Amino acid sequence: MGSEEKKVHVPNHAKFIIGGLSGMTATLFVQPLDLIKNRMQLDGEGGEARDYKNSVDALRTVVKNEGIRGLYSGLSANLFRQATYTTLRLGIYQTTLEHFNSSGSSGLLPQVTSGLLAGFTASIIATPSDVAFVRMTANGKLPVSERRNYKNILDALKRISVEEGRTGMFAGLRPTVIRAMFANVTQLVSYTQSKEFLIRNGYTG
Repeated sequence: MGSEEKKVHVPNHAKFIIGGLSGMTATLFVQPLDLIKNRMQLDGEGGEARDYKNSVDALRTVVKNEGIRGLYSGLSANLFRQATYTTLRLGIYQTTLEHFNSSGSSGLLPQVTSGLLAGFTASIIATPSDVAFVRMTANGKLPVSERRNYKNILDALKRISVEEGRTGMFAGLRPTVIRAMFANVTQLVSYTQSKEFLIRNGYTG
């Protein structure tokens, strides 16, 4: 009979860091897809003719007009967003859920509450970087005279703050927060429920 595995305690700050690093690592790979998504969502805005037929055409057009580097426009903003949003949402969820469990509360309700709190808090703090990211990825699609040409995330945040104030920094806050709250509940709670189901049925790895 094998010895019982010792449960390793992971410090709370490590959970925040691990969550952020995982999100930033993933961003390095999906950045081109994020850029194409944003470009296509803005395509045809204001009744103008569409520039892209489909996602493949959008990818081809961006590379042709802006080079491979164009696919990584706004990367600093996307990384910064992950460093704030993903770090906070995963860290807050795990920390809050552990607090509930240590207080004797377990089950679906504490998980849902933790997910809602994580999405609410993280999305508010990350909204300015999200605004900067969308603008930086869309920059190459604008007429030359209308381009903002932010140098990086810090330059973008500084200029948005100075030129547009709080309104510009937190543009789209309400739908962003609502989306984040529901997304975190569905993602994190379904993960936790699936994990608990597997453990209860002996699938511990």
